[in-house]
Amino acid sequence: RAYFKRTEGADLKPPVSAKQAAKSPKAAGRRKSFCARMEGVKGPMKDEKGRPTRKALALKKWDC
Repeated sequence: RAYFKRTEGADLKPPVSAKQAAKSPKAAGRRKSFCARMEGVKGPMKDEKGRPTRKALALKKWDC
Protein backbone atom coordinates (compact mmCIF):
# COMPACT_ATOMS: atom_id res chain seq x y z
CA ARG A 1 0.00 0.00 0.00
CA ALA A 2 2.88 2.39 0.69
CA TYR A 3 4.01 2.19 -2.94
CA PHE A 4 0.48 2.65 -4.28
CA LYS A 5 -0.16 5.64 -1.97
CA ARG A 6 2.60 7.56 -3.74
CA THR A 7 0.55 7.41 -6.93
CA GLU A 8 -1.50 10.54 -7.48
CA GLY A 9 -5.19 10.06 -6.73
CA ALA A 10 -4.67 6.73 -4.96
CA ASP A 11 -7.14 5.82 -2.19
CA LEU A 12 -6.30 2.27 -1.19
CA LYS A 13 -7.94 1.40 2.10
CA PRO A 14 -6.49 -1.08 4.61
CA PRO A 15 -7.96 -4.57 5.19
CA VAL A 16 -11.01 -4.93 7.43
CA SER A 17 -10.92 -7.67 10.05
CA ALA A 18 -14.04 -9.32 11.46
CA LYS A 19 -13.60 -7.36 14.69
CA GLN A 20 -13.57 -4.03 12.82
CA ALA A 21 -16.48 -5.10 10.62
CA ALA A 22 -18.67 -5.63 13.69
CA LYS A 23 -18.31 -1.93 14.52
CA SER A 24 -19.18 -0.50 11.10
CA PRO A 25 -21.77 -1.66 8.55
CA LYS A 26 -19.85 0.07 5.75
CA ALA A 27 -16.64 -1.77 6.67
CA ALA A 28 -18.60 -5.01 6.99
CA GLY A 29 -19.85 -4.57 3.42
CA ARG A 30 -16.32 -4.05 2.11
CA ARG A 31 -15.13 -7.15 3.92
CA LYS A 32 -18.01 -9.30 2.72
CA SER A 33 -17.48 -8.16 -0.86
CA PHE A 34 -13.73 -8.75 -0.75
CA CYS A 35 -14.09 -12.21 0.75
CA ALA A 36 -16.72 -13.22 -1.81
CA ARG A 37 -14.49 -12.12 -4.69
CA MET A 38 -11.23 -13.56 -3.38
CA GLU A 39 -12.58 -16.94 -2.32
CA GLY A 40 -13.57 -17.55 -5.94
CA VAL A 41 -10.05 -16.90 -7.23
CA LYS A 42 -8.37 -20.01 -8.58
CA GLY A 43 -5.01 -21.04 -7.26
CA PRO A 44 -3.39 -22.86 -4.38
CA MET A 45 -3.27 -21.65 -0.79
CA LYS A 46 0.34 -22.87 -0.47
CA ASP A 47 3.24 -22.83 -2.92
CA GLU A 48 5.50 -25.76 -3.78
CA LYS A 49 7.62 -25.14 -0.68
CA GLY A 50 4.61 -25.15 1.65
CA ARG A 51 4.59 -21.40 2.21
CA PRO A 52 1.26 -19.50 2.06
CA THR A 53 0.60 -17.73 -1.24
CA ARG A 54 -0.37 -14.07 -1.55
CA LYS A 55 -3.99 -15.21 -1.92
CA ALA A 56 -3.81 -17.09 1.40
CA LEU A 57 -2.17 -14.16 3.16
CA ALA A 58 -4.80 -11.72 1.91
CA LEU A 59 -7.68 -13.97 2.97
CA LYS A 60 -6.11 -14.38 6.40
CA LYS A 61 -5.61 -10.64 6.83
CA TRP A 62 -9.28 -10.01 6.00
CA ASP A 63 -10.45 -12.88 8.31
CA CYS A 64 -12.13 -14.69 5.40
